[in-house]
Amino acid sequence: MIPFADLWPIILGWAIAVGSPGPAVLAIAGASMGAGRKSGLALSFGVWNGSIVWASVAALGFGAAMASHAWMFETLRYLGAGYLLFIAFKSAKSALGGSAAHITPSSDSMGRAWRRGFLIHVMNPKAALFWGALFAVVIPQSAEKAAVVQVGLSCLFTSLVVMSFMAIVFSTRLMAQSYLRMHRVFDGAFAGLFGFAALKVVTSKLV
Repeated sequence: MIPFADLWPIILGWAIAVGSPGPAVLAIAGASMGAGRKSGLALSFGVWNGSIVWASVAALGFGAAMASHAWMFETLRYLGAGYLLFIAFKSAKSALGGSAAHITPSSDSMGRAWRRGFLIHVMNPKAALFWGALFAVVIPQSAEKAAVVQVGLSCLFTSLVVMSFMAIVFSTRLMAQSYLRMHRVFDGAFAGLFGFAALKVVTSKLV
């Protein structure tokens, strides 16, 4: 087991990384402001479930195998970029539409929000590399399996807390009212940011 004195810097760094702007954070913000807290939390949980997939892949050593087969990452790269472009298109369509903004009942969209969050994270090749780097760099090869489990569970729990907190913050009355007043600005910004994220996924050197 890793002592807490050595574990907390890992957790702190992971929390900062999870909360930094990216496709998942943008999606959580948009769902929370546009459809309410339940939708934002459902999307956050979807992203977290995607993290469980990549954490398991990395912990079992499959990340190194994928890195040695570039076509796997390339396929995932373009699928992920295509999905981000699809979200950007939907945001742009909403921004250019003439209908007034309204808060959609979140109970009707929780399943869709979960799927959206899950797909965003599972189709993001950088998430795979991020988890792979965590286990490869932070945990020495000689470490016991208990240390791998400890770090993995700690980072997964941290991810859930950070993303849930963001969903709650972005779903507050102040943020919701701001979205209602400026939904075209928000949706236009999301369209541009998701488009930029797709471009970064396509052009970034992954390995």
